[in-house]
Amino acid sequence: MLDPGEGFALPGLRRPGLPLTRRATLAIPIDLRQIGPPAAMSTSTNPTFSAWFRCAEGCAFRAPLTEVVYRCPRCQGLLEVEHDLDALRAVPAADWKALFEGRFRGGAWPLGSGVWGKKEWVYPQLAVENVVSMYEGGTPLLRIDRYAREIGLRDVWLKECGVTHTGSFKDLGMTVLVSAVKEMRARGVPIRAVACASTGDTSAALAAYCAASGIPSVVLLPRGKISTAQLIQPVSNGALVLELDTDFDGCMRVVQELSLTPDIYLANSMNSLRIEGQKTVAVEVAQQLGWSAPDWVIIPGGNLGNAGALGKGFLLMKDLGLLDRLPRLVVAQAENANPLYRAVERAGRAGPDVPVEAIQARTTLASAIQIGAPVSAKRALRAIQALDGLVEQASEQELADAAARADLSGAFACPHTGVALAALEKLAARGVVKPQERVVVISTAHGLKFSDFKVGYHEGTIPGLRPALRNPPVKLAATLSAVQEAVAARFGER
Repeated sequence: MLDPGEGFALPGLRRPGLPLTRRATLAIPIDLRQIGPPAAMSTSTNPTFSAWFRCAEGCAFRAPLTEVVYRCPRCQGLLEVEHDLDALRAVPAADWKALFEGRFRGGAWPLGSGVWGKKEWVYPQLAVENVVSMYEGGTPLLRIDRYAREIGLRDVWLKECGVTHTGSFKDLGMTVLVSAVKEMRARGVPIRAVACASTGDTSAALAAYCAASGIPSVVLLPRGKISTAQLIQPVSNGALVLELDTDFDGCMRVVQELSLTPDIYLANSMNSLRIEGQKTVAVEVAQQLGWSAPDWVIIPGGNLGNAGALGKGFLLMKDLGLLDRLPRLVVAQAENANPLYRAVERAGRAGPDVPVEAIQARTTLASAIQIGAPVSAKRALRAIQALDGLVEQASEQELADAAARADLSGAFACPHTGVALAALEKLAARGVVKPQERVVVISTAHGLKFSDFKVGYHEGTIPGLRPALRNPPVKLAATLSAVQEAVAARFGER
């Protein structure tokens, strides 16, 4: 059977303590320091897993994952990481499940990571000594029954991707990207620093993982448009923090120009290495639901790499036989930053050929998705098409009230999660999502990173907002009678 620490051992071939090598198989167990691809128990062959860059638009361009390249040189389209699917398919689905179950939150380092426990599906050739991990992933899948009943549903779950090292799902992609940079530098590639444009969460993840690996980092942020909690994270981790007098799209333009020099490596999600880590959210959701797919998955969308990653993860599991069906995908955007929603509404359908016109994003409480020119729009459109999905939007009032409503079920939802929850509420009210259907909402960041949003909601100080679920503290005299009166006013007389 599959050994979650050593791999896949055939009976009678157990030879522990084999030397560390770059080529790994699981037909014979390997040293615990090395992670390699499992070979099917039914065969004596030793297939090796591999992955590479390819043009997402269909050009014949391919490149190794150690090459500094972000777009196809022939058509300028984005790249995707492509895996040797024949080698992956050679392993029975039951054995993949057993491998991932055995590693989940408990395997030898770094196998306990929610990302590196699935290394064969992420970056199989990476030398394990170059893995930079903060034990990311493995986040809770919280059933929120009170919230579900409030909106007329029965089976709603919240995937809390913010319960991770830097407080957002960006850790999942950044562990892969920074590990890849460490591998490149070990091979002599002259990368001086890693840079990103960010609305907050990407910069926090990049700074932390670069600090752990000793690699310099540069983050470009739109001045005055991110929370203090987000700003202080890269500052604390030693990044060169540059606040530009522009919005995220302006920062993205500058960082792409900066990374034209090969010694500055681009860390934004147009770099498809990030997508490989983020797709593991889909695998975790299926695993936590007993290797089954929900009926719906709803995710907030800004630059849209996360939507593409989620689709990629579910499609891979279906291809390899771990799932027998796919969920439907909903990408939720803030009404003030909704280029994808506008494009799909205008076209009446989703698909990679649907043009997504850049807009000037307006200020939104969901600041991390305040993006008017999403780099990964085509990735998201492909995922929506493949998963029979749709796009919804949420106003500032809707996202704020939805987050507050979920909080009353024990969550602590960030404003971006509020966008996804508001989309769910609208779809449930219209009967698109049926009461008996299982729904997973992807919470992309921890609410503690947006405490100003929470305080402003309950104090009633957010301009233009009428907080329907406001719950401010009650100021009282320090007497028993005053407290008893307040209790009675809230809960009634005994």
